[in-house]
Amino acid sequence: MVGFVQCAARICGEIMTPQERAERSAAAMWATDAASKWLGMRLDAVGPGTATMSFEVMDHHLNGHLICHGGYIFTLADSAFAFACNSYNAVTVAQQNSITYLIPGKPGARLTATATEVSRIGRSGVYDVVVTGEDQRQVALFRGLSRTIKGFNFEESL
Repeated sequence: MVGFVQCAARICGEIMTPQERAERSAAAMWATDAASKWLGMRLDAVGPGTATMSFEVMDHHLNGHLICHGGYIFTLADSAFAFACNSYNAVTVAQQNSITYLIPGKPGARLTATATEVSRIGRSGVYDVVVTGEDQRQVALFRGLSRTIKGFNFEESL
């Protein structure tokens, strides 16, 4: 997991930076994200509107064709999407997601999902996630539509 900034909303009288806010939001979410941890995911990086997560394809991730089950690839992309769209400290959920699988995830490979904000207007957001293998070949392309609802990921003084 990324070394998250452990800070108050104000540091020596200064307002929190967008990067610090993204890290605090991610730390708050990661603390209770049992699903991503159970699947063996790692949160590699987070920033305003972006997140990178990865996991190694283990035997329990394989389907009957001995390749990574598409549901696990989708879950990896969805988790990266969640951390990216929640990086502004506003509780944000998935409204719609789609994925296109390009090549199989191979046993033993580390798959990496990189989520990037495409648009964020009002309460709606659009995020693209590219899942790659260790050789940087694209394994899947995911698009997530988000909706911000009530609440915050952590208490923030203004």
